[in-house]
Amino acid sequence: MFFKLLKIRYVLMLSGLFLIVQARECMVGIKKLSRQKDTSVFSGFADLDAIRHRGKLIVLAENNSTSYFVYKGEPMGYDYELLNAFANHLGVELEMVVIEDMNTILDELNAGKADLAAANLTVTNDRTKLVDFTDPLMQTRQVLVQRKPKGWKKMPGSAIEKKLVRNLNELAGKTIHVRKGSSFYSRLVSLSQEIGAEIDITEAAGNQDTEELIGYVAKGYIQYTVADENIALVNQTYFDNIDIKTAISFPQKIAWAVRKRSPDLLKEINGWLADANSKGLQAAVYSKYFVNQREASERMESEFFCLNGGSISPYDHAIQKYSKQLGWDWRLLASMIYQESHFNPEAQSWAGAFGLMQLIPATSKRFGADSLIASPIQNIEAGTNFLMHLDRYWAAFISDSSERIKFVLASYNVGLGHVIDARNLARKYGKDPDLWENNVDFYLLNKSKPKYYNDEVVKYGYCRGEEPYYYVKKILTRLEHYRNVMRIQEQTATIEL
Repeated sequence: MFFKLLKIRYVLMLSGLFLIVQARECMVGIKKLSRQKDTSVFSGFADLDAIRHRGKLIVLAENNSTSYFVYKGEPMGYDYELLNAFANHLGVELEMVVIEDMNTILDELNAGKADLAAANLTVTNDRTKLVDFTDPLMQTRQVLVQRKPKGWKKMPGSAIEKKLVRNLNELAGKTIHVRKGSSFYSRLVSLSQEIGAEIDITEAAGNQDTEELIGYVAKGYIQYTVADENIALVNQTYFDNIDIKTAISFPQKIAWAVRKRSPDLLKEINGWLADANSKGLQAAVYSKYFVNQREASERMESEFFCLNGGSISPYDHAIQKYSKQLGWDWRLLASMIYQESHFNPEAQSWAGAFGLMQLIPATSKRFGADSLIASPIQNIEAGTNFLMHLDRYWAAFISDSSERIKFVLASYNVGLGHVIDARNLARKYGKDPDLWENNVDFYLLNKSKPKYYNDEVVKYGYCRGEEPYYYVKKILTRLEHYRNVMRIQEQTATIEL
């Protein structure tokens, strides 16, 4: 009996040591994520508890016109909206990581670069050996994307049909461009065997998404590609010369993917999806992006749709000019202006703040713009001058420019005094007054509580701290969305024919 108890005690001791080591590894991972823009996740072992502890859900996504994009300054997309709602359900932030090579998305997921992958992934037998899939988000067929014949608008329907591939046996000898890592590639390999003839399956680069290949077909650069029907239907709204009626597969399931070592996350997602279905949320989001073709067409025709060249607002040129004076990434200033006014130069608050940067008249005049006659550009200039003034003040205390930005943003929103109070509170309670996250921001957030606004170190009294706290978070989160989609566009390659 004594030896049995001793054995149990020994096993428990080893288990405890293992948990301590695991916890320490988690903390190291969290620190790495917070201090660097590295997206490694606990050496690939993060599950639901670790995600909640970290306070962030990290997702590998594809930047395209339906899944995840920026339009008129705001992140949008079918997967993005659902993921954002799920992150809110968990009580964590959402971080989107745009995958640069779709052929590697599952490898990146299993390497611990994210918690899940959301990129219109088809559930296949080969993929289920690598990852676990959530319950299906939708079902869709694979369709052949081909170009209608020249002069099709003046041709009768029967004449057009004769020029198009309708019988799959006609694909023999045809050249079809798809990514090798896609489900389209494996389907074409199977189809080639089914028809007993060779199909020339030409491998496209991993950084070329389905929509880009559809565009190549429409423009005549390539003859054929394959797409999921839901994506093809959206793209047909702005490429009216493509035909997508030839199905090459039965309906297939589309789902999110998680690592096989994340069973709790999988269970939570499936439970949440069932609830989202019962409440009609998923159907509403699906309709917004895949059924409402007019909105899709409007987005694609807009110069402020990220896939059309990366313009964020009508004021990008001025924002780029004045952000140089600040030494800021211009997309940070753009994110801030969106937060202030949604790029509406006529915006005016109940407190009398006006214009793109929502300056009160006294501040506007002090920094160079008459509130009565100021143009949108003058408003940006005056706002930038005010930001420079705040930056000079904080530079005396906070040398790290990236950290200082957070203090500048909060001061712009709520005033210098309240942020100074929050620093004093942080210092008093043993936190770092020169660090924002989980230090000064905590005391600013809680400055609406008597315990803190009545403290002897507080000089400026009560503050509704939620507003500046979330103001900073929203601006910096939106900045990451801007960086995501614009960085990928700069790296997009041209197809090799």
